[in-house]
Amino acid sequence: MPDKSPNITRRSTHEGMHLLLSGCWTAARLAEPESWTHIERMLAQSEEPGSAPLTWDLRKLQRLDHTGAQLLWNAWGHRWPDQLLLLEAQRPMLNRVAHYARTAPAPAGRTLWQYFLLLGQGLLVVTEHLQSLTRLIGQLLLDSVKLARHPGQGPWRDVSGHLYRIGATALPITALVGFLIGVVLAYLMSQQLRQFGANSLIVNILGIALIRELGPVLAAILIAGRSGSAITAQIGVMRVTEELDAMRVMGIAKGYRLVLPRAIAMAIAMPLLTVWTTLAALLGGMLAADLVMGVTPAYFFEALPRAVNVSNLGLAVGKSVVFGLLIAIIGCHYGLRVKPNTQSLGQGTTASVVSSITMVILVDALFAVVFKDIGL
Repeated sequence: MPDKSPNITRRSTHEGMHLLLSGCWTAARLAEPESWTHIERMLAQSEEPGSAPLTWDLRKLQRLDHTGAQLLWNAWGHRWPDQLLLLEAQRPMLNRVAHYARTAPAPAGRTLWQYFLLLGQGLLVVTEHLQSLTRLIGQLLLDSVKLARHPGQGPWRDVSGHLYRIGATALPITALVGFLIGVVLAYLMSQQLRQFGANSLIVNILGIALIRELGPVLAAILIAGRSGSAITAQIGVMRVTEELDAMRVMGIAKGYRLVLPRAIAMAIAMPLLTVWTTLAALLGGMLAADLVMGVTPAYFFEALPRAVNVSNLGLAVGKSVVFGLLIAIIGCHYGLRVKPNTQSLGQGTTASVVSSITMVILVDALFAVVFKDIGL
């Protein structure tokens, strides 16, 4: 017997509406656009409120699979209809669909003890991270002493390569972002200074803000997102490809060949990038001040040394060295913790960037409090 398309025939009786189902209610037949549109329209009519009592008659069905049974169960509102006529061979199929389609019970609320256990679990994770960071910093100090004793055996080729990738390739983006930040700051401050006739004070505000704070922080955030993530990804890929295991078998120290060169390169590159970013921001602020407020570049160059003490530049360079070391250590820390799978690599890279940026902001706030009397 050829398979017939699914169909519903409506008949009015003295007891109500009689719905006679026929044809093949299978996935293959229901996937046909004409059959699906017809069945969907007929089922929607049966669900209209105020309709007469319904009697569902499934005895004329040629075939019924899980797809057709699920469609009927949804049309019945996930409950058995009051009047249902079916064959005994069809009941097991509907019972299975009804069993698996039951609404899952709502999860029970967490108790106070469970919240306490979650807190303890979080503290254990934080403690583990602190222990790993402590070991990493201690190993970095020991490797630095070893390098000072035998500088000729140092990984200078690796330092040179990382210095190029971290510093030289970051010059365009840091200059562009710094220039735009300087333009935006000058434009916004000009709106306020013009009300008080204090146009010349824009040099003081831009100098202090950019040289002391925004220059180092902006460069550090950019490098954390750009190079910090690259450090984590590079070491994480070495974990995935089992290169770290090969280094351990060959007796090559991970700290001396992986962590130390990146820390040295970052400590050297960050002060240079900070000065570069600050100069670009000052250039943008100077041009915007000239266009918006009429403060000429000649006056800007003349007033800037008087407005900003040279100790501010020293403080900015010192902060940038600390920022660079923190970014390198955090990037290496999360890279070495990556597990040999791609999901862990993505999670470690994301955590590295977020942790580096957060640490940069926290350390900058600490510097602002400790050195509040210097250069102001």
